[in-house]
Formats: sequence, structure tokens, C-alpha cells
Amino acid sequence: MRQPMIPSMTRLSCGTIRCQINGTYVPVAEFELAAGDWIYFSPKVLLWIDPATTLTIPQPARGRSTGMMEAHGPGHIGVAENRAGEVIALPLRRAQPVCVHPGRFLCATGNVKYRWRPSEVSYSTMAAEREYPAGRYLLNLTAAGRQGLVLLHASGDAFTRDLADSESVLVSPASLLYWEDTVDLSLHLEFPYVPGQHARRVFWRSSRIWLRVCGPGRVVIDSACGQAEDARTADRESFASWQRWDAPATTTTTRAE
Repeated sequence: MRQPMIPSMTRLSCGTIRCQINGTYVPVAEFELAAGDWIYFSPKVLLWIDPATTLTIPQPARGRSTGMMEAHGPGHIGVAENRAGEVIALPLRRAQPVCVHPGRFLCATGNVKYRWRPSEVSYSTMAAEREYPAGRYLLNLTAAGRQGLVLLHASGDAFTRDLADSESVLVSPASLLYWEDTVDLSLHLEFPYVPGQHARRVFWRSSRIWLRVCGPGRVVIDSACGQAEDARTADRESFASWQRWDAPATTTTTRAE
């Protein structure tokens, strides 16, 4: 099942908040806010704003990080990422938590609570360094009181996988867009066969890092995942699973005279 993109000029609504998506190459989300309505976003995505709309920086006492900015109605505001892609709408039911990959969040209505959660997917190297393939922190979002709306920016096409209980899929870490909180993430490393090298050296060299995404729950995958990341020399106790590829089988074909 493919996560549908939002065509240009599509109109969305959440309560009294109205939103229209304009453009296809670098889409812009334009909001019409009534009095009492507000959205929040990263300051870098702010494109334009009405003079009547009020911008504020949330106070730590309100439970929100100063890394976000709030726009309060009445008025209009436009937000957009500074790169090509498409906008994905994520409606949230009350008390429905989801996790979003860093760099994919565009904006959300004010009733959507968020917090940065430390990533549990990591591995340590022989140099005592800790690596975080999916990012050191993940954005956790939950709608409070009523349905909320979150807009995400996908760098490519987005595809949905609804995983059954204990069903899993291997995903490139950079291509994970968002996933439900019921989904479990762990690390999987693959070790290649390298001709002419000692088996011990081959074992400690990783060729590919994967995220093992295990259900139940929904996961959405971004097709523009960037270059695959290689692992450094890893401590085997710090990841969930691994696979060592043996030498390929060789066959000899005898041609009949």
C-alpha cells in the first residue's frame, strides 16, 4: 500500500484550521488560522506570514522545546522545506503516538504534543564511540484532546507497510519516515565475503547497516534514502542481529565433446 502524496491545491482541515498545499517540486503548506488556532514548526521552514499572525517562542515551562516556533491566529502563514519532495499528511487520533525520523517533520497543529526521545538503536565501536544510524533522538508525537494534524516532508515517494504481530522488514535507516509507537526497532548488520582476506577480518567488517522494524503497527518508508551507510568495527554485544555471508558456491561445467 503506497502512502499517497498530496497533490498541489489540495485542501485539508483540522477543526477550524484550514490548510492548502501549493506546488509540486518544493510544495508549500499554507494555513488559514482562526482566532485561538495555532500551529508550530521549526523556524527554518517559515516562508511567509500575515502581519496579523503572532509568532511566539514557547517557554520551557509549557513543556515545549525552544527549538520550535508557534504561529497564533487569526491570519495566514506558509511553511516549506528548502528541498524538493512532497508533503505527507498524518492525521492523529486522540492519544495515538507516532515516531518521526529527524528532518522529516514540517509542522503540526497546536494540540499535538511532542517530545524528543533518545534513540535505542545504536552500536558501539572498538574505539568506544557510539553510533546512531537512525539519529540520536527521535520525535515522538501524540494528539491531545481531539484529532490533530501533522505534516511531514518526504524526499521521495513514501510507501506504507502494515506489519502484523512479529512480522518484520529490514529498512535502510535513512529511509524511515514515521512509524507507530507499537513498532519495535532494532539493529541488523551484514558482513560480506571478501576474497583473499582472513575470516576473522571479514567477520569484523560490516558492509551494510539495516533497521529491523518489527510489528505490529504501521511503518512508512521514504524512497530517497541517500547513500547506504557502512558500519565501523562494531562491538557484537551492541546490536540485535547479524549475518555473515559465506563464499559463493562454485560449479564446474564440463562441455561434451
